[in-house]
Amino acid sequence: MKTQTSAENMQMKPPKASAWRENVEAIVIAVVLALMIRTFAVQAFKIPSGSMLETLQIGDHILVNKLAYGLNVPFFGEAVLGGKMPGHGDVIVFAYPEDSSKDFIKRVVGVEGDVIEIRDKQLYRNGEAVRDESYAGYIDPNIYRRELSPRDNMGPVRVPEGKLFTMGDNRDSSSDSRFWGYVDIRELKGRAFMIYWSWDGERMRPRWDRLGNFIS
Repeated sequence: MKTQTSAENMQMKPPKASAWRENVEAIVIAVVLALMIRTFAVQAFKIPSGSMLETLQIGDHILVNKLAYGLNVPFFGEAVLGGKMPGHGDVIVFAYPEDSSKDFIKRVVGVEGDVIEIRDKQLYRNGEAVRDESYAGYIDPNIYRRELSPRDNMGPVRVPEGKLFTMGDNRDSSSDSRFWGYVDIRELKGRAFMIYWSWDGERMRPRWDRLGNFIS
């Protein structure tokens, strides 16, 4: 019976250097894919304030679809793949107009061309009261005159082209378009669509019932 020589055995064994290189390549590919997904597809954000109560709680961790309104590529200045405008009621993440280093999350109540007005806390769009806002909450019974604050009375104003008018669901305690103006669609980060984790900081425990909930 013919036996294999030691040289033949050496040829049959894959070099250790080759296996090490394959592992490194797999890791590099995984990291690149993760970065691409985060950059272009989905990104995680944490809710730090109560401006979107009761829809979003402080400590909610959410996922944002960055492709919902098209693929934003640096230096193009607008979406270059399947770009579309957000619709009424969308919950969006965007760069804060007064400090682009900060991300804000609000609900779209007006798109380009809409006429927005608020009378004694009631939102009007294009002259008609918006009644289907089950998500909107009010915690302060006081009503401010427009001379004192735009919170409860403002407008009418027409939303310019390429802009959005946004409000927080916690209508009495939200810094939004009533105070600092419109959101430029070029500053959109994406549409919030799911809560993947939620931490109750006061009780120091997870909110298990919120995990996996879709945002609407």
